[in-house]
Amino acid sequence: MDRVRIVHDNLCTRLQSGDYPEGAAPASGLDAAREIFRAQCLSRALDRTSRVLQSQGQGFYTIGSSGHEGMAAVAQATRTSDMAFLHYRDAAFQLMRAQQAGMDSAVWDMLLSFACAKADPISGGRHKVLGSKALNIPPQTSTIASHLPKAVGAAFSIGLAKRQPPEHRVLDDDSIVLCSFGDASLNHSTAQGAINTACWTAYQSMPLPLLFVCEDNGIGISVKTPKGWVAANMANRAGLRYFAANGCDMYQTYAAAQAASDYVRQTRKPAFLHLSLVRLYGHAGADIAASYLSPQEIEAAENNDPLLHSARLLVAAGVMNTQEALEMYLNICAEVTALAEHIPAEPRLRNAAEVMASLIPRPRQCAITTVTPLENPSKSPMSLSKGLNLALREAMQSYPETVLMGEDIGRKGGVYGVTQKLQEKFGNSRVVDTLLDEQSILGLAMGLAHNGFTPIPEIQFLAYLHNAEDQLRGEAATLSFFSDGQFTNPMLLRIAGLGYQKGFGGHFHNDNSLAVLRDIPGLIVACPNRASEAILMFREALRLVRQEQRLVVFLEPIALYATKDLYETGDNGWLDGYPDTEETVDFGTVQVIGDGTDVALISYGNGAYLCQQAAKELAEKHGISARVINIRWLVPLPEQSIHAAIQGCTKILIVDECRRSGNIAEGLLRILHGYPNVEYLAAEDSFIATGPAFAATMPSRDTIVAHIYQTAPC
Repeated sequence: MDRVRIVHDNLCTRLQSGDYPEGAAPASGLDAAREIFRAQCLSRALDRTSRVLQSQGQGFYTIGSSGHEGMAAVAQATRTSDMAFLHYRDAAFQLMRAQQAGMDSAVWDMLLSFACAKADPISGGRHKVLGSKALNIPPQTSTIASHLPKAVGAAFSIGLAKRQPPEHRVLDDDSIVLCSFGDASLNHSTAQGAINTACWTAYQSMPLPLLFVCEDNGIGISVKTPKGWVAANMANRAGLRYFAANGCDMYQTYAAAQAASDYVRQTRKPAFLHLSLVRLYGHAGADIAASYLSPQEIEAAENNDPLLHSARLLVAAGVMNTQEALEMYLNICAEVTALAEHIPAEPRLRNAAEVMASLIPRPRQCAITTVTPLENPSKSPMSLSKGLNLALREAMQSYPETVLMGEDIGRKGGVYGVTQKLQEKFGNSRVVDTLLDEQSILGLAMGLAHNGFTPIPEIQFLAYLHNAEDQLRGEAATLSFFSDGQFTNPMLLRIAGLGYQKGFGGHFHNDNSLAVLRDIPGLIVACPNRASEAILMFREALRLVRQEQRLVVFLEPIALYATKDLYETGDNGWLDGYPDTEETVDFGTVQVIGDGTDVALISYGNGAYLCQQAAKELAEKHGISARVINIRWLVPLPEQSIHAAIQGCTKILIVDECRRSGNIAEGLLRILHGYPNVEYLAAEDSFIATGPAFAATMPSRDTIVAHIYQTAPC
């Protein structure tokens, strides 16, 4: 049966007759009750119209807000300057905020989004999504709590910005951050991690003005939430103040939301607002609630319609009479229907170029663009880890909005000492020791980026990224795409990784798989392997983040951190000095070592190091001249530079220290398709062992030499 029509007819009939559900009397202190009801009616009318658009082939998959109209009262209790990361059922919140801001186009804007029209002001026709740059609402798609970590980060950024205002600051000193989500999403590990991080932060008396809003409709798609579960888990959390209200009662909801937002704004501590709501029509799209709910359960929710409660309260408060409430609802439905008649004429995206236009963020103007030289930098040869330390020191000295965050990076200086003494020099507000939660580390970084900072988070080991990869894939990398370039998450993420560690590791500390990073659109992956290169590439990576608002992963080969020698013990051939501040390495360029023409050895990271050893042996023992091409920019691959670098070579060997499936060699083979004599040598599809066999599954100097000499002597 058409539950949308049934809910509408039931609402009209009961409004006409004044047949209201039972409930509490209206509380005092809500001057905007009429405006809230209007936003609620608009939200309901949009839900009805979106279903009509879908039936006409003019609208697409959507998640309705019916039953969650109480969020309009929450919007009234907050400011338009408060950043809001919204649940996908919060159309009423956005419509109310638009009324607060005097924005007249909100309904039309949402219709454009429902229809995936090119003129949609938030996504440009890429998705049905709530969000508005003007209303300080970053867009969210089908969020299952993945937005909570960055909400924590955005809240943390406010206090940090008060001490160190970034150039591109967005939030005011007295702002708060709001994030909303469903009762089912609360069970997700991402939500639990974010809430725990907020509590952990507040417990230490660090400012975190964040309002969590749990919209509890008692069911997640088809699985019911145990009664009392949310309150039992959230009412007594250390560091978190709990508020609750009947979300179907706009007066109660506003009072609780006002009390919660005032608490957060005044104390700069997080709060949890628990709203009891209903869900109408089923979950989303083609979902049919009758397949998992009884008729009695469906009708009980419909009889508890928030719009009926709102009309009851307005009549009881003397704001309007029953007929006025019905007329407002019907007039709004007619207005929205009339607007929707113009949707078929709206153009949609039609080709790949249009779809991808916002994949890469637009550059922005930055006041500071030059590197501040370090005081008396050592010119003596140094290792990769020392070079990275100087690169970080240089960045933090040059750009005050840069902030480092990660596990053990402060007093300890990181697992391998790369961040040693940085906290001592720049303070613990710019070198932040986080709790042990990769999702929260990346969320902190994204939240800081929302407020104009340049975050440099660290994930201790590449394998640890898998605990939080959706924060890159589902949040950071998609934000520009789904906001038509209006919101971005620029960051420079440092990760220690790859293989060849001798005394520490196994598969969890030696991870030679980059597949998870290779298929994230818009992501950049850089991989330096010696000191000077790391410093130069870090400068370029930081420029990409600051000026071009890119998402960059800086992958650091652990095994080369302390490496000194290249060819033989004591030669110090892998150490080099601090480069001049004017030097750079451009994005998308490769390094060519040697000018041999018999074979080009193409590799990166540890592989490029081994290839240089192999090239020397090939020349001295076999008379084969080789050049080594260190591609160093792994995603996207530097195609033009690679083509130029291999010119004149008879044979090409790709050496990939990562597994043969899903990694860099596959991309290189695509680039080199059509060239004669192209072969590859890659790691086995295996995890890495600890002990003497630490490198057994990966290429070595000997296997590179053997492959060249035995398969096709030049």
